[in-house]
Amino acid sequence: MTLSLPFDNSYARLPDRLFTRQAPVPVARPGWIAFNEGLARELGLDAEALRSDAALGMFAGNALPEGAEPIAQLYAGHQFGSWNPQLGDGRQILLGEVVGKDGLRRDIALKGSGRTPYSRMGDGRAWLGPVIREYIMSEAMHAMGVPTTRALAAVTTGEEVIRETALPGAILTRVAQSHIRVGTFQVLAAREDHEGLRALADYTMARHYPEAASVPEMLAQMVARQADLIAQWMSLGFIHGVMNTDNVSIAGETIDYGPCAFMDDYHPARVFSSIDAHGRYAYGNQPQVALWNIAQFATALVPLMPDQQRAVDDFTAIINRFADLYQEAWLARFGAKLGLADPAPEDRALIEGLLTAMTRDGTDFTNGFRALAEDAPERTGADAGWIADWRARGPKPDIARAANPVVVPRLHRIEAVIAAAVAGDLAPFHEMLGVVTRPFDPDPAHLAPYAAPPESDEKVDKTYCGT
Repeated sequence: MTLSLPFDNSYARLPDRLFTRQAPVPVARPGWIAFNEGLARELGLDAEALRSDAALGMFAGNALPEGAEPIAQLYAGHQFGSWNPQLGDGRQILLGEVVGKDGLRRDIALKGSGRTPYSRMGDGRAWLGPVIREYIMSEAMHAMGVPTTRALAAVTTGEEVIRETALPGAILTRVAQSHIRVGTFQVLAAREDHEGLRALADYTMARHYPEAASVPEMLAQMVARQADLIAQWMSLGFIHGVMNTDNVSIAGETIDYGPCAFMDDYHPARVFSSIDAHGRYAYGNQPQVALWNIAQFATALVPLMPDQQRAVDDFTAIINRFADLYQEAWLARFGAKLGLADPAPEDRALIEGLLTAMTRDGTDFTNGFRALAEDAPERTGADAGWIADWRARGPKPDIARAANPVVVPRLHRIEAVIAAAVAGDLAPFHEMLGVVTRPFDPDPAHLAPYAAPPESDEKVDKTYCGT
């Protein structure tokens, strides 16, 4: 049986130098890890049909559904600040796009689907660990209200991939508003392909910024989206780990969950990524890096403007709005975490005072803020003076409860789930997924093991891309 999906593939109608047409590489013996029935229904797909053997073959890349136009997308990017003139989907194939019940167009792509012309020296495959990590992290982020790519399915391949050792292979079906990145614009600008750049800009405005009537308006709206997204990351203690320009979605979603993590004990200089030797993408650096990435996007847009010198001045003014937009979003997010109904600029000192105390005491970020929702400020590490000032502001527990999750996907728990999955036991994965996709559930019996910080022998200090 051939599966049919309601594809409407607009990206594949752009100039073909933006991608390579290629089918996924089949695998030996696909098997189920997970299927996201709720997301399937949001996309207007037949959830029952997607549980079939035909769907398993599709999610593994062994069979193409009717209407698919598989492509690997081209892009470039700054990686840790250094320019790489050609990157691209080295292990992902975009099957096509569907329009969901909400009217939004979304990509459906297979990650780990084999070599492409952009794989360089890689095998184009993914092993089980990164697939499980991205599934858990992205679905948890969605449950916490953060714009993000989603996981529609995950399957095993019945094949091994070689990293430091032989590991079980897997493929993630990723759903995104699109996979257009800052680096997608950069590659065209670097090649002085102004015709292609114009086509991509027009397409991006129509798809993601329909209210923008011009390139400067698109840039301004992108700045606002990024400011709010990064403020959300910061308010949850999330560290992306690899904020290269090829990992920045033009749609304003969190994308590419590689060496990412949620902090346990709070420190603004916290880094997990094994490849971030100098802390470029540390927790506290994320706003500045986001601003730098936006500047690279603006630079790529300059050739589209008739008066380029004026464009540089205009774009600089637009980019400079990021700081104020981010600070406003940061204050709103962290003010809500303190339970403040209408946080004011003078509350910044109160917020920063708590963060300083948490740094000093090594307070767990998630549990420390959740303590405010439970009217237990003594558990934050704050002194009596701070607690008195906080109470004087009249915090509202319902606001704090809505802003402070009980659980986040803690790194040591994810690593334990991956270890169990490699050994053939997927039950811990499904249990953890069920918990972290209900992050504000107050049931202590259900959540206690997942809300607890790691013991000293459970701590994980390094994360890896998994490529």
